[in-house]
Amino acid sequence: MAKAIPARSEDYSEWYNELVRKADLAENSAVRGCMVIKPYGFSIWEKMQRALDDMFKETGHQNAYFPLFIPKSYLSKEASHVAGFAKECAVVTHYRLKNAEDGSGIIVDPEAKLEEELIVRPTSETVIWSTYKNWIQSYRDLPLLINQWANVVRWEMRTRLFLRTAEFLWQEGHTAHATAEEAQAETRQMLEVYATFAEEWMAMPVIRGTKTANERFAGADDTLCIEAMMQDGKALQAGTSHFLGQNFAKAFEVQFLSKQNKLEYVWGTSWGLSTRMMGALVMAHSDDDGLIIPPKLAPIQVVIVPIYRSDEQLDAVSEKVKPLMAELRKAGVSVKYDNSDSYKPGYKFAEYELRGVPVRLAIGARDLENGTVEMARRDLKTKETVPFDGLTERIVALLDDIQKTIYQKALAFREANTFVIDTFDEFKEQIEKGGFIMAHWDGTSETEEAIKEQTKATIRCIPFEGANDPGPCVYSGKPSAQRVVFARAY
Repeated sequence: MAKAIPARSEDYSEWYNELVRKADLAENSAVRGCMVIKPYGFSIWEKMQRALDDMFKETGHQNAYFPLFIPKSYLSKEASHVAGFAKECAVVTHYRLKNAEDGSGIIVDPEAKLEEELIVRPTSETVIWSTYKNWIQSYRDLPLLINQWANVVRWEMRTRLFLRTAEFLWQEGHTAHATAEEAQAETRQMLEVYATFAEEWMAMPVIRGTKTANERFAGADDTLCIEAMMQDGKALQAGTSHFLGQNFAKAFEVQFLSKQNKLEYVWGTSWGLSTRMMGALVMAHSDDDGLIIPPKLAPIQVVIVPIYRSDEQLDAVSEKVKPLMAELRKAGVSVKYDNSDSYKPGYKFAEYELRGVPVRLAIGARDLENGTVEMARRDLKTKETVPFDGLTERIVALLDDIQKTIYQKALAFREANTFVIDTFDEFKEQIEKGGFIMAHWDGTSETEEAIKEQTKATIRCIPFEGANDPGPCVYSGKPSAQRVVFARAY
């Protein structure tokens, strides 16, 4: 049988860690704080990439690539930016190794010290805006809409696979515009791209909103975000989009000649989504038996397992399955036929359940006689015997239903675990149980920090919709224009 994993109710953190490992998504690397994304996990990330990349290109963006190394002086040019990332930076100080004279091994050559240290990319605003200075001269060069797929390094002391590692994969968009209004529209547009991806591909409902000044991206004038609820009631920031104002343009002297023949600074945005979404996918949907993967992101959408006692029976099943697989692939369905003799069918069933394959078909000699097949769906753990005729259309419809069902289940869970709270005593009691708290906040950094210190809850976002009733702040009692979303978070 497939290896058992801990129950979510017993130890959610250990459930997550073991599931990521046993479902062959990723494992810890020998390099401290880093991970190896295994083929099955990377195939999910590739599907995420492909979907997002198509969405970026539909909105007019192009891909490019910028250096991994950033001169230290670049980070110094934008004060709030360097302050936000200084403690997470990995620094390259030398460019050569040599053998130790005493024969003890390889050492850093002290004569090979760099004139200026290089920062291993924690994010690319500085190196990209230094490049944009050469690319932008006139209003005719705008808007400049660039995305890059890359790896970044943020030196984390406490790591967890996908959710927080020293190195991770992501995309980062960086755009330049002639006006503040254009840049702000871009910031909102890309947040909506992320929200659409989260909800329609990941089947994960999200709340769209604005970050507070305390939680804003270092160097931005405004940060928009999408926030998702995991099954333990904690929040996970699933994507951010930043309005940079003219901060980086001024730091790197990126100016353009306007239609009015005036020299002006450009307006910027940046936005990013990372392999953290792999962790979100696991935590938002999976159960005690393994992964539950929305069909749109499943590497294998349908697995077919033959049931046989002899080579003749296997040959007969294989002959029946061959045209079905061709039909499914023609319909855009990824399918695997597992006719290996390494394991019995029961083991295979459990293994594909662990890996979250949305649909499983089992076909044996009796099914061939009856013109039927056993069809099981992973999300609801139900199975039924259905006619072989018309099976492709039935599977396509079932995959669509599974995608919608997974989303509706996650949405219902979020709604059931979102609480409107008006007093701080209620707040402190509820936050221990988990979930999203909708509460009034007076808008001050002091109140935000006090609540965080006393409860470990942060303001996840100021939501765009659904919380506009005024009232007294849950902590200070001062006036508040609307409710905000509080939660403990990853």
